[in-house]
Amino acid sequence: MTNGRLKQLRNTGIIAHIDAGKTTITERILFYTGLTHRVGSVDEGSTVTDFMPQERDRGITIQSAAITCTWQGHQINLIDTPGHIDFTAEVQRALRVLDGGVVVFDGVAGVEPQSETVWRQANGYNVPRIAFVNKMDRPGADLERTVKMIRERLKAHPVVMQIPIGREDDFRGIIDLITMKALFFEDESLEPTIRDIPKEMEDVAEEKRDKMLEAIADVDDDFAWAYLEDEELDREMIVETLRKVTCDNRAVPVLCGSGLHNVGIQPLLDAIVRYLPSPLDVEPMVGYTEDDEAFVCDPTDEKSLAALIFKISTDPYVGKLSFIRVYSGTIHSGMPVLNATERTTERIGRLVRVHADQREEVKELKAGDIGAILSLKSARTGQTLCSEEQPVLLEQITFPTPVIKLALHPRTTADQEKLGKALRNLCDEDPTLYVHYDEDTGETILAGMGELHLEVIVERLKREFNVHVETGAPKVAYTETITRPIRVEGRLIKQSGGHGQYAVVVVDLEPLETGSGFVFEEEIRGGAIPKEYIPAVEKGIISAMQEGPLAKQPVVDIKATLVDGKYHEVDSSEQAFETAGAMALRDGLKRANPILLEPVMEVEAIAPQEYTGDVISDLSRRAADVRGIEPRSTGMQSVKAHVPLAQMFGYATALRSVTQGRGTFTMQFSHYQQVSEDTHEELVTQVA
Repeated sequence: MTNGRLKQLRNTGIIAHIDAGKTTITERILFYTGLTHRVGSVDEGSTVTDFMPQERDRGITIQSAAITCTWQGHQINLIDTPGHIDFTAEVQRALRVLDGGVVVFDGVAGVEPQSETVWRQANGYNVPRIAFVNKMDRPGADLERTVKMIRERLKAHPVVMQIPIGREDDFRGIIDLITMKALFFEDESLEPTIRDIPKEMEDVAEEKRDKMLEAIADVDDDFAWAYLEDEELDREMIVETLRKVTCDNRAVPVLCGSGLHNVGIQPLLDAIVRYLPSPLDVEPMVGYTEDDEAFVCDPTDEKSLAALIFKISTDPYVGKLSFIRVYSGTIHSGMPVLNATERTTERIGRLVRVHADQREEVKELKAGDIGAILSLKSARTGQTLCSEEQPVLLEQITFPTPVIKLALHPRTTADQEKLGKALRNLCDEDPTLYVHYDEDTGETILAGMGELHLEVIVERLKREFNVHVETGAPKVAYTETITRPIRVEGRLIKQSGGHGQYAVVVVDLEPLETGSGFVFEEEIRGGAIPKEYIPAVEKGIISAMQEGPLAKQPVVDIKATLVDGKYHEVDSSEQAFETAGAMALRDGLKRANPILLEPVMEVEAIAPQEYTGDVISDLSRRAADVRGIEPRSTGMQSVKAHVPLAQMFGYATALRSVTQGRGTFTMQFSHYQQVSEDTHEELVTQVA
């Protein structure tokens, strides 16, 4: 029974660059699967999946939205994700729990910067994909150019399954290269009209079909043998082989259409159920038991429970919603579950399937299902829920480091009292938000992924939590690290009669590569420190990493190895060892040649060719490292550069100025680098 149900299940996400048409396509999918009776419009603010007021006001997706629909007897759990780089964490946690994805490309712009980012994220989670080239009705749309960019930029193996009938305003349908039939679409008709291929396109269709078969043969030996031997390649064999190579991530089927004009949506749904994997077609999730042994989470209802919390959302009416993907077993209302990450037990209340901002209550969720739990108190993104009898820990989701900060000033005493709770709720939802209180300035500092990200959060404070704040100018989130290894000792010895404090730790500190974060290991031999005190040492080191010695910025990319120490039978305690660990780190940071790091952004500016020189000149004034120039769509050129974030504030206005309003740009975090001497002096002086 489990296998039969899972074969008909597709956990799929819609991912793409901003404004490629993801939400428009999702709305058409909801209409054609019968979930809605009217097509929602992004421009009108009537979409189902963009239900937040900020999303409808801005016409962009901010939060990923989950929808469950059916097509040809298959259940599709669909997640519509944001396209703006500031909300990339939403894409990341969706990809972590999806079995397949639909990557939408703008037929005019082709592969855009965020397209590359989400593609790399999907590669990281080994998610099979199909590609949909959208906006084929727009001037300048070019399927072949987009496919070439998929091959060259994304290093993928595209298999083109459809070609357009007509171009731009004359775009009126597609040719299916498997059935060799022409499909014409009338607005909002539930089924396309199927006809013979127009006479003038027969030769082109035959040529493109042969290229499709050749592309499949390139990645499958059995199919290649049949193709070279001129055997009959029927529809069933082509579909079966294409499904196999797609699920194995050896090929990417490419479809085309226009979401806005309802062209190609039904064939896209067909492709989702035909070519994207069910939970049975992907490698089972592997967790680890308390003894650090691998535990394979086979997707069966009877196995012990293993589920991952991949998203937290706060609903003003029902409270906290914890979105989960069940990898094995069954979770049902009223059952006790173990939060393996926190080592706490909770009883499950209500379970729901989520349809954007609507909820359908269910009694249970089974292996392979995506749903949500209402009011789970201790839940955080990335935590594991499992049965008490079989504790298992799944791999947590890692998120990028916040790169920009904002000072918040509550307008009134009432706002001050509500601010803390509101920020806690928002941080529970969004793991890329970071909040701390600056005791020196008395300011609440909010850190996030970009100016738009923080702007949306401030707006949500006002609309959802009725908290009004004034904001300071955005600031760069600098960090500190060390440049050489060092051995340090932390000593806390206070013994003056009665119960004292005694803890000595010896720690080796060493720098790690950029982006490695923090690593703690212990190599204690001979019981120099009892095992129960070692976590306290790690806790003390982590707490001391919040402020470095140069400019009181967080410390990153270091490894701390506890190698020796001493304890006292009576006077030692967890608190004493926590303090000693912090003392060791602070001493080591000062002596290990600390440096300040600043975030560097990957910037791509796109403008008409005649403005390329002005764009490069402006970037050079911002200490940019120009990485390359390449042509884009007709008459446009792309300039790629690495630029310190501190130099990018106000760049949108500057770019419009030098290109007479015709330039656009995208920006995403690239890496950290050592700050210049001038910036170093300025930051250290501010602290002093």
